[in-house]
Amino acid sequence: MLLATTSPRLSEGACDFIDESGFGNLLDRPTDAGAVRDVIAKSLAKEPLTEAETAVLLNATSPELVEEIFAAARQLKCDVYGNRIVLFAPLYIGNNCVNDCAYCGFRAGNPAAIRRTLDVAEIQAQVTALEQKGHKRLILVFGEHPGYTPEFIANAVRTVYAVKEGQGEIRRVNINAAPLDHEGFRTVKEAGIGTYQVFQETYHHATYAAVHPPGTRKSDYLWRLDALDRAYESGCDDVGIGALFGLYDWRFEVLGLVSHARHLMAKFDCGPHTISFPRLRPASGVQLDARWLVSDDDFKRLVAILRLSVPYTGMILTAREPAHVRQELLGFGVSQIDAGSRIELGGYTEAGDAQQQVCEREQFELGDVRSLDEVVAQLLADSYIPSFCTACYRLGRTGEQFMEFAVPGFIERLCTPNALTTLQEYLVDYASPTTRQLGERLIQQNLAVMPDGQRKRELEHRLHLIVTTQERDLFS
Repeated sequence: MLLATTSPRLSEGACDFIDESGFGNLLDRPTDAGAVRDVIAKSLAKEPLTEAETAVLLNATSPELVEEIFAAARQLKCDVYGNRIVLFAPLYIGNNCVNDCAYCGFRAGNPAAIRRTLDVAEIQAQVTALEQKGHKRLILVFGEHPGYTPEFIANAVRTVYAVKEGQGEIRRVNINAAPLDHEGFRTVKEAGIGTYQVFQETYHHATYAAVHPPGTRKSDYLWRLDALDRAYESGCDDVGIGALFGLYDWRFEVLGLVSHARHLMAKFDCGPHTISFPRLRPASGVQLDARWLVSDDDFKRLVAILRLSVPYTGMILTAREPAHVRQELLGFGVSQIDAGSRIELGGYTEAGDAQQQVCEREQFELGDVRSLDEVVAQLLADSYIPSFCTACYRLGRTGEQFMEFAVPGFIERLCTPNALTTLQEYLVDYASPTTRQLGERLIQQNLAVMPDGQRKRELEHRLHLIVTTQERDLFS
């Protein structure tokens, strides 16, 4: 383990916890069916896996064992999250950037990129358009630039929360932005952010150095790896990690994510709230290295293995992926997806319902450009509950307390009723007639299997109020 310097900018006891040679040894080991089934059994008991146990699943390649891993991931997803899928949308605030990441269309060295930062009025217009579609959760995305200070990010968050359009409001604002120091994290926390995401991109040191040129802010591997430790120390108790699959061996990156989650749990008694696993997509001026691109079959494996490795961590599958891939992978452990996404600056008002086919305006090319209503309808047709719920965050059930609720399985008793009420809001206020019909049918199906009692009566009352009155945001 390589210890960091004693620089005060890092977290207490900061270290590089990625055991690169150890990962290599684990991935070189042979595996057998008995070991794979023992690891699956541990996961189905809702116990997080170690790096060595995760490697056992990664090394299993026979079709029979891979299918057993898929079946276990489906079962675990059902046991922990039920049939809920949380929906959100990204909102790009600014794409100015001082970094020169080899895989990114917004990198500083791409002269074709169209630079823009939304002002307050433009942010308000974007949020209004999103609320008119029915969104309740956003993730704000920022480049890394001196102009995007913690105060700038916090002001953007407050601007978003202040926009109210008819029955619409944004109830949770998450952040995807560059690592901050302790004071910066405290500043954005005070603005009421939800989850703060910092993706390591790749946990492989040599690859990290190759795709993040020296002299740029992002070239400091340890500063980035330590970011969420500083966030926890500064009071941000909901954080998200991620890797960009396609930069290096996907099996190594899975071990990196598991190691990161275990590190946070060991140090703060609380792992990441979410894990993201985007695949590289075409982008302006970017040449992809075909050696490490992840096939659909391997992508399914990595999603299933991550689900089994971190049973209680939310897993985010983005609109980078085409619709048919997303539809298949929902059953493998995914708990959150974006919908109706536009990643052009100003795209929700200026691009309409079609992806703007000007790659220079996008960080990368999207794979799924369906509208929110189309995605909701598909989820309903597949018997998922589309959820816009934000109750836990606003009632303080976050961080370590969220884990205390989630680990025993109690969260299902809270989440399904809250998911159904937010779905009812969407059906009444925004859905197309076809989507509303599908949704009403699914609500009745879920009520029919819910045990009679006070909890069910309260839920039925809240659903009735939403349909017959202007009351909204009813949750427990």
